[in-house]
Amino acid sequence: MKPLFEDLKQELKMKNISLSHQRLKVLEYLTQNQCHPTVDQIYTNLHKDIPTLSKTTVYNTLRVLVEAGLIRVITIEDHEARYDIDVENHGHFKCETCGTIYDFCIDIDRLSPGDLHNFQINDKNVYFKGICPRCLANIKEN
Repeated sequence: MKPLFEDLKQELKMKNISLSHQRLKVLEYLTQNQCHPTVDQIYTNLHKDIPTLSKTTVYNTLRVLVEAGLIRVITIEDHEARYDIDVENHGHFKCETCGTIYDFCIDIDRLSPGDLHNFQINDKNVYFKGICPRCLANIKEN
């Protein structure tokens, strides 16, 4: 289930995290744009309405939200951090043609780490790459 802005706002209050205007706007953007945006996408879209917003503020806000457990960072490509408002376990599929990232259900906890018996696992992610149905249809048409 996708989190609601008001619920996340309450969670920030309960964790004694300042509810600055910029912080709330970033959080609101993430709840309304569940497309796994990058910092640049968030900054570009919010800067139109908040001309005083800096990219540093966006980075700092995202760091606070990650530390609070309200969002998570996903890194499918080495050079590209994206932010996901859905912190429940699920997988991600990135279309190599259009760049869209799709969520899909998968029971990550049932995945067996095999040969990692003496390792401490801090994070589990499942990423697939390929071509989405929309792009496949466009390829077939052309």
